[in-house]
Amino acid sequence: MNVVEARNRMVDGQVRTADVTDLRILAAMLDLPRERFVQPDKADLAYTDLDIPLGSDSPGAAPRRLMRPRNFAKLVQAADVSATDRVLDAGCATGYGAAVLARLAAEVVALDEDRALTAFAAKALAECRLDNVTVATAPIAAGFPAQAPYDVIVLEGASEISPRALLSQLADGGRLVCVEGRGRVGRAMLYVASGGAVSGRSVFDAAAPLLPGFAAPPAFVF
Repeated sequence: MNVVEARNRMVDGQVRTADVTDLRILAAMLDLPRERFVQPDKADLAYTDLDIPLGSDSPGAAPRRLMRPRNFAKLVQAADVSATDRVLDAGCATGYGAAVLARLAAEVVALDEDRALTAFAAKALAECRLDNVTVATAPIAAGFPAQAPYDVIVLEGASEISPRALLSQLADGGRLVCVEGRGRVGRAMLYVASGGAVSGRSVFDAAAPLLPGFAAPPAFVF
């Protein structure tokens, strides 16, 4: 696989065509070796328009996935990340999203609860010499309050419930982006914190893999 050509095709065919116009995001995705952020046996899938399966170190847990490029790029664009922002990448998996965010922001905390994935992420990020990223292992749904508040929080996957703990870790003026919904029916949401309140709005239709800790409780059926 010619990775440079594959990277160009990914950006031109999947990302630009989805109305991602932020040149910083496009440049980061053109430059970063996405193939380093998937297991070697999945390298041929690195630039496909898929949520790439990554496995899980938790027995019985659903396999984790790397978010498809289009949806991730649109979420980040909606978050309007600036060069001075502190960002929490919640559900970072193997670290590709954190790598892109590191090119846009001052500081990134890459959070996941799967130790195998955070170890993989730390290695891949170090290989890319991204020294403004801290990798943390803790429950995703709880966020990472030790380094809060954050100017931006990106939830890299779907939630069936309101991400209340994460919203509470936003700075005033902070933005949280996520996909809310179940299965193939979902919408990308942008939440903004202002004056102690948080407001949200839908920004585009999307579906994403459900993250651990974000499933809705089973409904009682008579």
